[in-house]
Amino acid sequence: MLTLFMNWQKKRAEKKSGQTMEERLNAIRAGILGSNDGILTVVGVVFSVAAATSNRLVIVLAGLSDLLACALSMGSGEFAAVSSQADSEKVAETLERARLKEAFGEQVETVQAFYTDRGVSPETAKAIACELLAEKPLETVLSVKYDMQLGHYVSPMSAAFSSTFSAALGGALPLIALLVFPVEYQYLAAILATVVASALTGLLSAVFSQGMIGRAVWRNIWVGLVTIAIHYGIGLLF
Repeated sequence: MLTLFMNWQKKRAEKKSGQTMEERLNAIRAGILGSNDGILTVVGVVFSVAAATSNRLVIVLAGLSDLLACALSMGSGEFAAVSSQADSEKVAETLERARLKEAFGEQVETVQAFYTDRGVSPETAKAIACELLAEKPLETVLSVKYDMQLGHYVSPMSAAFSSTFSAALGGALPLIALLVFPVEYQYLAAILATVVASALTGLLSAVFSQGMIGRAVWRNIWVGLVTIAIHYGIGLLF
């Protein structure tokens, strides 16, 4: 049983040698959030200004300015937030490295308890803990305590790029629709572009999170339409 378990652990480690799931999902999450934010902020500004003036140049410049500001804001925000998370992961690594030197017996007990809680007998769990800590002590402790893989930390740059690019792309769709279509159809086109972009964002978020696709799509569409209505009303007030 012990041999089989150790073989399984080695195969699991080999599969994780590339980019981890958490690293991939980090960039995906940032991209989805950036896209949704880009769509809603740009369309909100466009319809706020459109309700106050019919000057197409003013509307487009306002939308373009917001698009750039939103993309840079989302990117810098993701960079700061994910940098903090990466720092915490590195601090945990440093802390556990010190604990392995100062209190190795406690680390053995922690790893043993981890497997005992999962139905492994105390004797076998202790044998597993001793062998794992003898071969890869730091990797084992990080995996057991924090579900982390040594050397694999979330990337601030990846999250920042994903969020910036997605925010710019998402916000560009209603803005492009506003520019491409004739004046009499420009707002209808912007609304339809918002619906399509919001639906795609909801679809992707549901697929990657294994959530309810229909609910996510309709939720994003309604949020987009409500955003348009609120900002148009604000524009009329002013």
